[in-house]
Amino acid sequence: MFVAFMTVLILLSAVATGGQFQRLAEVRLRHSWLIMAALAVQVLITEIDFGAPKNVLVALHLATYAAAGVAIWANRALPGLVIIAAGALLNGVTIALNGGTLPANQHALVTAGLADPTEAFQNSGVVAHPVLAWFGDIMATPAWLPFRNVISIGDLLILLGAGVLIHGVTDTLAARALRQRLQRVPAGDYAA
Repeated sequence: MFVAFMTVLILLSAVATGGQFQRLAEVRLRHSWLIMAALAVQVLITEIDFGAPKNVLVALHLATYAAAGVAIWANRALPGLVIIAAGALLNGVTIALNGGTLPANQHALVTAGLADPTEAFQNSGVVAHPVLAWFGDIMATPAWLPFRNVISIGDLLILLGAGVLIHGVTDTLAARALRQRLQRVPAGDYAA
């Protein structure tokens, strides 16, 4: 819920900074059904206990990342999508290397006020001997924000990419200023 909440804030910031919201409706995503299916499966396997074997749930979880990856690759020309892909890849690889669970830092979980249930399938949770633990859910979100949670570096990249995508597509003041600045820089001249 935290990433969804932050995405709504990014949308609102685009509108507040002169973005043309209707331009988002004009974007035609290739294979958008893959993204919707991946999100639906992730919500189902992490929020509803079907009693399915863990290896089936892990396979479904990893398949959602592969499906989203295909859709992202097909739409990679959109601004920010490569950043989103990098964040999703970090999360997906870390999940794959940790048996289907993104390792969470116990201190971050406690700080966020989250229990760490171990009976059901977990998208994120404490892992006994985590691989690439620094790419797991290592940070608690600030207490003053709603939907307390733990987040990863991959999640932060996904949010950064969403910001670039939304501000770029809606053509906010910041996006226009950056585009003008980049047009004025001669090739090979990287000085400010």
